[in-house]
Amino acid sequence: MGQVKVNDISKFYGEQKALNNVNLQVDKGEVVGLLGPNGAGKSTLMKILTSFLTPTSGTASINGFDVQEDVLKIKQLIGYLPEHNPLYHDMYVKEYLRFVLKMYKFAKPAGQVIDETILLTGLEKEQHKKIGALSKGYRQRVGLAQALIHDPEILILDEPTSGLDPNQIVDIRKIITDLGKEKTVILSTHIMQEVEAICDRVIIIDQGKIVADDSTRNLSGLSLNNLQFRVEFKEDVPEKLIRNMQYVSKIEKLSGNTWLIETEGKKDIRENIFKFAVANNYNVLSLSQSELKMEDVFRRLTKQ
Repeated sequence: MGQVKVNDISKFYGEQKALNNVNLQVDKGEVVGLLGPNGAGKSTLMKILTSFLTPTSGTASINGFDVQEDVLKIKQLIGYLPEHNPLYHDMYVKEYLRFVLKMYKFAKPAGQVIDETILLTGLEKEQHKKIGALSKGYRQRVGLAQALIHDPEILILDEPTSGLDPNQIVDIRKIITDLGKEKTVILSTHIMQEVEAICDRVIIIDQGKIVADDSTRNLSGLSLNNLQFRVEFKEDVPEKLIRNMQYVSKIEKLSGNTWLIETEGKKDIRENIFKFAVANNYNVLSLSQSELKMEDVFRRLTKQ
């Protein structure tokens, strides 16, 4: 089934509201990216879904089982990789996975399950080492292995590629993409390229509220109505003059005499910029054009 439901969830820490009437549903086969600034409520929501935290109000369920009332069933259905990956550093990798597997019932022999999980997460060369002797990237893989070892229907991953090198990131992203074909995956990340690479859907949380919930394609499409131009002048150009140029909708000073100029309606104003410079005796040192990306959409939706 692999379904996650959240109904009017709120969570307070004293006077601070971490989540504010959050509602969402995630179904089997979806890989959902949970985005938001630090302190937005992402980890709090994940901890509620995994029965580690109790909400102040509202309900959440996994496959129809309440996360507060059916805790043991919830832990059978989900695999959870928390942001700060807690591991027993004095245990060997294979020993630790065997220890985790003992918490679950399995038809397959334990050795076979462990070997398959080690192969899946790329831990073959490290399986006989102590966890404390591993690099941060490999410890992250061990955390992912413990989340996967009981073949859960739902994976909840908090910053799964944290600490990995570029090659490892590619490997883990492929694992998550393949798992998403059969399982429900919810992951949090600050890496926008990661969202675009592996997520079917994006949920953006800001100050405890959902400010966007749409397919990755549609959310990226929000940026396609505008163009951005990065221009560096030799001289110090007054902001007011740039802002008064035709079709300019937004400007931002990046550094020195470099400006980021955004236009409405996908207007290409490169020629206008050169004409503006000539008319006002300014010199253009560089000019480049780029479409807005997911990162720009994120910044707009969460900017204080």
